[in-house]
Amino acid sequence: MAERNRVSPRSDIVAIPLRGRFMGNRGCLHRGRTVVRNHSGKRWIICVTDYPARTVPQWSEGHYTVLFFHDEAVALAAGHRPCALCRHERYNDFRAAWRAAHGGGLPSADEMDARLHGERLDGSHQRTHEAAWSSLPPGTFTLVDGGPALVLGETVVPWSEDGYAAPSTRPASGTATVLTPPATVAVLAAGYRPDVA
Repeated sequence: MAERNRVSPRSDIVAIPLRGRFMGNRGCLHRGRTVVRNHSGKRWIICVTDYPARTVPQWSEGHYTVLFFHDEAVALAAGHRPCALCRHERYNDFRAAWRAAHGGGLPSADEMDARLHGERLDGSHQRTHEAAWSSLPPGTFTLVDGGPALVLGETVVPWSEDGYAAPSTRPASGTATVLTPPATVAVLAAGYRPDVA
């Protein structure tokens, strides 16, 4: 049985067999082996699965809840960003793209986390936004036929608890319902390319 510690592009914490290529956290969300809250704080990060300097056993009392993501695009859609410690180079790439997209100096983790936190939640549910299909960069997650789908070039690739399915042609016009937070979409448009399974 899969444990409830996987994250979907809808930002839900789910129990599915698809473990994934990355881990991360959003604070301490569990009591015992049960997830009791969606998040604790604004720092939602994407980490590598093996980083010896920072190892926390799953379900450790008083420590962050270890979460798993199919790939980085899923994690970004859910509202996370690269970890400054175990993914330092990718964190700096994300910051540089953030500066290119939003202006100003290189942002701090706190600045990015505050903005992302305002964009990712509507109460306790994921906040979505509308955007023209033609404006969406690769790595963005949208809703297609009610389910999450990844934009890759001129295609959209449906995602489910089994992973990615066969791609279909991306709509040439109209508006998409977007899962990836607007600030992150701008980072993707500025050239940040997520690691996709």
